[in-house]
Amino acid sequence: MSVRTLPLLFLNLGGEMLYVLDQRLRAQNIPGDKARKDEWTEVDRKRVLNDIISTMFNRKFMDELFKPQELYSKKALRTVYDRLAHASIMRLNQASMDKLYDLMTMAFKYQVLLCPRPKDVLLVTFNHLDAIKGFVQDSPTVIHQVDETFRQLSEVYGNLSEGEFQLIRQTLLIFFQDLHIRVSTFLKDKVQNSNGRFVLPVSGPVPWGTDVPGVIRVFSVKGKEVKKMEFRHGGDYVAAQKEGSFELYGDRVLKLGTNMYSASRPVETHMSATSKNAASRAQENIVPNPLAKEELNFLARLMGGMEIKKPSGPEPGFRLNLFTTDEEEEHAALSRPEELSYEVISIQATQDQQRNEELARIMGEFEITEQPEQNTSKGDDLLAMMDRL
Repeated sequence: MSVRTLPLLFLNLGGEMLYVLDQRLRAQNIPGDKARKDEWTEVDRKRVLNDIISTMFNRKFMDELFKPQELYSKKALRTVYDRLAHASIMRLNQASMDKLYDLMTMAFKYQVLLCPRPKDVLLVTFNHLDAIKGFVQDSPTVIHQVDETFRQLSEVYGNLSEGEFQLIRQTLLIFFQDLHIRVSTFLKDKVQNSNGRFVLPVSGPVPWGTDVPGVIRVFSVKGKEVKKMEFRHGGDYVAAQKEGSFELYGDRVLKLGTNMYSASRPVETHMSATSKNAASRAQENIVPNPLAKEELNFLARLMGGMEIKKPSGPEPGFRLNLFTTDEEEEHAALSRPEELSYEVISIQATQDQQRNEELARIMGEFEITEQPEQNTSKGDDLLAMMDRL
């Protein structure tokens, strides 16, 4: 397991989260002069993305994230993203947050699987950062935060060997190996089967620096080519024209990690039978986690670096629905396997006094002031995620 995997995992999943939120906010966008108090406007969309991105790229948070450390459970990371998604006036209920996390994880899993070279996971990350800067192009301060993170990535990963990148890729694939959630976009594009597994292509450019398959060369002990044979590989491969740029600005060449929702189309997720069976066998929800204390410390350090903006004024926040209708959202919440629900992700800060004081301080910074509920589509409270371990 690589101890350099967490920053790449967090930034890419965060990028996918922003893609989904941007698409849904645009879909529910109402012109400002026609919007009611419980409806989204373009100003609200920009405000939500700006708040989330500025929180996500907080300097203290990034410094903690880039420290060498093992990956922890999906539950621990999910808690961080729940807090991050609620770093603005936007509110998501449990079903919408579940769908958001499913879309994030399956999209990045697909990108990791299709990376031509292990090193290209860095190009995928840069594609996400490039798109994120586009979301906050009117906020120079936030763009500077993203650029600082780019420089950190270049400093940490710029000189890693191919073997180290391969270990990072293996660590990511191990993290994703039991996730087989069907996504409508992938199914329509025929890159995912009905069982939730991805289809690997047998065409397109080969990795930079490699030859198109079809030739076997035999060399003597002196390194001289003595035999050459050709074979049919059954694919439609071409040589890569150039390597993607690893600079702050440049052509990444690789399209993995770009916004697949830029062409607006509805995206649905469905549990495959494989995922349900895997979930029913999952032990992390029913067996005490031996890394629970480490995960607790991990969350405490990460959340201690986050600066969450509390809603100001009488408006408690806007609810965003990732489903087409409220009925679909309610059905998804009821039909989701209990083993795959993350509602139990929480921290109990009452047993250990020292830990209690530290976490009480951190959780206090994250607490969102409760406001009286005005109607059914606005002002949902923050999910109670941290009331028990």
